[in-house]
Amino acid sequence: MTPDRLKIRTDAAERAAGEHDMIDIKSMTQEELGVWLKEQGEPGFRAKQIFTWLHRGATSFDEMTNLSKSLRERLSAQCVITHPEVARKQVSAQDGTIKYLWRLLDGNCIETVLMRYHHGNTVCISSQVGCRMGCAFCASTLGGKVRDLTPSEMIDQVLFTQLDAGVPISNIVLMGIGEPLDNFDTVLRFLELVNHPDGLNIGMRHISLSTCGLTEKIDKLAEHRLQLTLSVSLHAPDDETRSKIMPVNRGIGVEKLFDTCRRYFETTGRRISYEYAMIDGVNDSDAQADLLARHLKGTPGHVNLIPLNEVKESPLKPSRRVAEFQRRLERQGITVTVRRKLGGDIDASCGQLRRKAMGEGSESPADKVWPDGRKD
Repeated sequence: MTPDRLKIRTDAAERAAGEHDMIDIKSMTQEELGVWLKEQGEPGFRAKQIFTWLHRGATSFDEMTNLSKSLRERLSAQCVITHPEVARKQVSAQDGTIKYLWRLLDGNCIETVLMRYHHGNTVCISSQVGCRMGCAFCASTLGGKVRDLTPSEMIDQVLFTQLDAGVPISNIVLMGIGEPLDNFDTVLRFLELVNHPDGLNIGMRHISLSTCGLTEKIDKLAEHRLQLTLSVSLHAPDDETRSKIMPVNRGIGVEKLFDTCRRYFETTGRRISYEYAMIDGVNDSDAQADLLARHLKGTPGHVNLIPLNEVKESPLKPSRRVAEFQRRLERQGITVTVRRKLGGDIDASCGQLRRKAMGEGSESPADKVWPDGRKD
């Protein structure tokens, strides 16, 4: 990807006018940065210096004190350093989960969640502004998709969550707003950047990528043989139910999805995690547990049952049969866990905080920050 393809417009008015394109320097790999700098007459070692500054959280070129003043001025004239602003912030009094609503350079807002576990701190990041997949139980999709995020905007969620919270991030889950595989090239570049030893240096085995089941993109991802964990948002084992709550299934079908998942495992050797939000009277019957077990028989996999978080605009309610469903799967040899519910006293579910801000008429009320989880 050349600098010409890494242009970003720095505010909404300029985006509308199509003017003042700047190079999105944080979306460049260190190697690309080196090539570009050499074209500017600079030595190659400058690439590592600049890359390191960017991935430590520098927000202006003036902070890069080991660069010459003339280079800093040229970089400022040609490049933009993305960095989000905290539009809202909620902190759970129950478990310390932090929910961020970040305002981007163009005024759009996205969500990031910091979750604290005994094994380390995990950040759940977004890949798009909004989502077009239409899942019935998810608040992220209610307003549709606005645009894809850039690699730098994805990196920024990890970086500035770490800086704001003052804790190291050890794990990343791409399970926030948006469908990661619907922004495929950007996500691959993000993974390369976040894994770089001169950057945040987060290993692939510490990254999970969630998809609603875009089978062609799953096959394409398998070709890269990445050591991340693929999480498939399954939520129903039969076409009738899955197509009702996940419109994406109508053009794919459950059988094709499971065939694709088997190929993914055969290609990568990586066990897939199947995400299953438990919905009362919709996908929590014994028959559906048995059908799910039959689909998974003979293929290494793991089922993660998720207690449903209610969305005000949705009639779907949390299941009361999570434990029974779990036991029925386990009796048939399926590995099952129940996701620990975090941030129950804040808007921690995907899309909830952004949706609330939009409903109040603004996505970016910077004065409404709740450092202790209180709502004003």
